[in-house]
Amino acid sequence: MAIINYKHLHYFWVTARSGGVVRAGEQLHTTPQTVSGQIKLLEDRLGRRLLRKSGRQLELTDDGRTALSYADQIFTLGAELESSLRQGNAAGRTLEFRVGVADSVAKSVAYHLLEPALSLDQPVRLIGSEGKFADLLAQLAMHRLDLVVADEPLSRRLSVRAFNHPLGTTPMSFFCTRGLREQLPGEFPLCLNGAPMLIQGASSSVRQQLDGWLIARQLHPRIVGEFDDGALMTAFGRQGKGVFLYPSVLEAETVALHGVEVLGRTDELLESFYAVSVERRITHPCVVAITREARASLFSPG
Repeated sequence: MAIINYKHLHYFWVTARSGGVVRAGEQLHTTPQTVSGQIKLLEDRLGRRLLRKSGRQLELTDDGRTALSYADQIFTLGAELESSLRQGNAAGRTLEFRVGVADSVAKSVAYHLLEPALSLDQPVRLIGSEGKFADLLAQLAMHRLDLVVADEPLSRRLSVRAFNHPLGTTPMSFFCTRGLREQLPGEFPLCLNGAPMLIQGASSSVRQQLDGWLIARQLHPRIVGEFDDGALMTAFGRQGKGVFLYPSVLEAETVALHGVEVLGRTDELLESFYAVSVERRITHPCVVAITREARASLFSPG
């Protein structure tokens, strides 16, 4: 099998990043015709169009965007290799860690889960992205991500070869401002009747539990906001717009950061977190650090 010509790939990469063959030619100290010829050879080798004309400009095709993504990684690693060898310290190469966080996971929880990856002795470059769980799994399957953090496990119904690594489970607490608490009659949870409430979006695992929990106790809060973004939900909550639900494991931090009080808590509502990776047995240093710290500290009963 013939190996891809990386000179051709480099000409394509510079063209895509600079915005055209003229600028690429200036950077590569060659003519635009030479640049175009090298890209044509790459397209012929791959059997795909990577660039197309749009008026007087060039734009990437879908295959071109895919090729550019890989080229970014290839030439970034090449630069790191050169830098590392020049410094005489190959062992000190920065470890790239690509992680996707499901948008139903609260930002504060995601931070505490991922932070141990930056505490390794080896330099780490954390590349984080957020999205729908299913979309992130697709990227994981294509090896564009090393890890996906979610509040639900990978379903066996999905044809993705990956493995669930439980990180921990936390009960949930209800929070509100002091001013709002003074307006709510009775003790928790009866005080939720008629109370303005901010809730997680339908994609959140805890939302499904909450709906059943309220029905079972015949509680009827007044839903004033529904959010996929937990940070936006807490922003409304700290302004007294409603009672909101957040992981008890971050209870003290939530009170301190948002100036709210704990209205009540329950261990009947539980939120679990998972690291999903293509590794059955975890070997990636960052994933090892994340799972170890989550189980030993963040979600530890102690």
